Amino acid sequence: MLPEINAFIGCDADFEEAGAVIFGAPFDCTTSFRPGTRFGPRAIRSESFGIETYSPYQDKDLLDIKVFDSGDLELRFGSPESALEDIESRTAEILDSGKLPVMLGGEHLVTLGAFRAVCKKYDNDVYLLHFDAHTDLRDEYLGQHLSHACVIRRCHELIGDGRIFQFGIRSGEREEFLFAKDHTEMHKTRISGVDFSALGDVIDRLKGKNVYLTIDLDVLDPAFFCGTGTPEAGGATFNQLLEAIILCSELNIVGADINELSPHYDQSGASTAIACKLLRELLLAVVK
Repeated sequence: MLPEINAFIGCDADFEEAGAVIFGAPFDCTTSFRPGTRFGPRAIRSESFGIETYSPYQDKDLLDIKVFDSGDLELRFGSPESALEDIESRTAEILDSGKLPVMLGGEHLVTLGAFRAVCKKYDNDVYLLHFDAHTDLRDEYLGQHLSHACVIRRCHELIGDGRIFQFGIRSGEREEFLFAKDHTEMHKTRISGVDFSALGDVIDRLKGKNVYLTIDLDVLDPAFFCGTGTPEAGGATFNQLLEAIILCSELNIVGADINELSPHYDQSGASTAIACKLLRELLLAVVK
């Protein structure tokens, strides 16, 4: 596994000494609205030098932890299953080395590849914490079962009921919400805003368990974060999502990802800057 020359700021440790490994999954073959998430991982790396390695929120510094940036995978765009196989293989390699995999998407379907590897590692004894605007619980989208609109449904097939916790949800088909009532614990967005009030209770229940954290950046309100392919009005503020991520430091995170940045839809660069800062905070929260 070779190092990324233009690594995310502060993430240039040697592989052997690293406690976590970043890798990019620049894939958007099944994007249902506006494509472009394949450019997300590269943009996050290049713009990361606009932030500091130190977090005043957590009083921690990326220079105090060891993270190896392994760069982007070369994924086969014509085949979602082939891309998922490559992602699963890279994730398994990281896990087998005793390190934490942190993936940069790409569209949200890429989560399934990493999650498959984590489930195999832990014999499906894994819980999924999901921050998103969308349910992602469709059984199929336009006849395709492998789609970013179906990714959490495919994850559910791996771990079953009572193991998926969803926050920030404000968009989906009626059937998806009905499915969630029986199979996941969904905390929908209210008119007053995203409801993270139950997150503390969920974290208390998940302490000591193996947890995979997936963050679709469109959980943020597009008033703050417009650089995404499927913007959905009425989402979280940056500070709300930041607080939620920091709360996850209490969990045993065994894998994580940030996905769905499409940088060219925000020419100001603000969305990419937000993604960079959230990745910094995620790393500082979950890398022990």
